[in-house]
Amino acid sequence: MDRYGEMLVFVRAVEDGGFSAAGRSLSLTPSAVSKLIARMENRLGVLLFRRSHRTMELTPEGEAFYTAALRAIEAVDATESAVFKGRAAQDTLRVRSMPTFAASQLAPLVPAFCRMHPALRLELQLKIEPGHVLDKGMDVAIHVGRLPDSSLVAHNFTSTRWIICAAPAYLAERGVPRGPEDLEQHNCLNFIPSMPASIWTVGGVGRASRRIKVSSNIVTNQGQMLLELARAGMGVVRLAEFHVVDDLISGRLVPLFPGRQSVDEDPIYAVYQGKRHLSQRIRAFLNFLDASFSKPPAWRRWRSL
Repeated sequence: MDRYGEMLVFVRAVEDGGFSAAGRSLSLTPSAVSKLIARMENRLGVLLFRRSHRTMELTPEGEAFYTAALRAIEAVDATESAVFKGRAAQDTLRVRSMPTFAASQLAPLVPAFCRMHPALRLELQLKIEPGHVLDKGMDVAIHVGRLPDSSLVAHNFTSTRWIICAAPAYLAERGVPRGPEDLEQHNCLNFIPSMPASIWTVGGVGRASRRIKVSSNIVTNQGQMLLELARAGMGVVRLAEFHVVDDLISGRLVPLFPGRQSVDEDPIYAVYQGKRHLSQRIRAFLNFLDASFSKPPAWRRWRSL
């Protein structure tokens, strides 16, 4: 690995708080990161980290090297920006997203992004399992809701509500619930209990949001499966507004108990590593997301129809 690559690994280890975390985000083993840092220390003739059984912190020499490494990385990035004149480098951009957002919102935007950056290869991984959102070499992750990992940068580019709804056929057979309390008499289609989206909230304008328990005879880890089951009249469902907006507009699904739905907005983030050495490909994607979602998205406009 060249010295620029070594500096990137060193900076990642500092900002992620350890060799294991840096290894996950760089697709390296902790041992490989540790050996690389040790080689740097041998070459420089100083210790960069104080290591103990439970903690790791920078030495004064490590702090000085961190500051200098950031300046060097920023200089290289600035040089690339001047050369490419706003175009992403000839590289691979790896993006992870929850499947429903990728299919309904990202996919229609991909052609325009690729036309803007024809030399850039795009790799999309659709995954919603818990874990480190930027493992396996991911550059950016699209995350809906509160982000637990504070070591990452979370760029809020839009937001969504969650809508409780059902198909007309289901409502004709089982009756229309007049309020959240009536859901006890209905079958609710839900995410598996380990997923945050399995918790339903209700509220309304002027009402504090509150959690409710629902009964489900079908649970799954995929929002698209829930949507198909709801369309088939299998029960009441709660899904992200961006996912069901077309069904609400067409009448395939009907929102329940107007005025009692939660009005809380869940932020939608583009999550990435520290800003100080942001690659050209990531910067291009973030700018594209900002431009694409700068106006109120379609899933908000249906409310006024």
